[in-house]
Amino acid sequence: MASKLRTVSWVLLAILGVLVLLVSGLSAQLAYWGMYPVGGESIDVIASGRDNVLVGLRGVRGTSAAWAAAWAVLFLAVVIGPYRRGDVTSWWGILASAIVLGVVVAVRVPVLGSQAGAGTALVILLFVILALLVDVKRLVQPAPKP
Repeated sequence: MASKLRTVSWVLLAILGVLVLLVSGLSAQLAYWGMYPVGGESIDVIASGRDNVLVGLRGVRGTSAAWAAAWAVLFLAVVIGPYRRGDVTSWWGILASAIVLGVVVAVRVPVLGSQAGAGTALVILLFVILALLVDVKRLVQPAPKP
């Protein structure tokens, strides 16, 4: 039973990693070639003909998309490699990365007074925790022999 749960856990996490990678690619495409809203206003309206402002807004979103893609690739490498093999440290590393994401995004609520974007991070955090809990027994079982 433990091996089936381990498989379910790493497959769920791999699906999440692929989804984050795909969405980050779409976000990069939107950053560099689309007109997306910020605070309910399109970036072309916010920039009002000021090219440096438009480039700055596109750059911020592009950088965010790049970091999301990089996290997704590293996440997938950990999930498909050591986590799938039963490594306990990778379980804690995946949990820590999801908690850091949740905390950094949650800070926006009291600091900015805005919940915009916090829902996505919360869904990712909850999904990661759920997938990790499916295989929580790895924390008390001896690691498999290589």
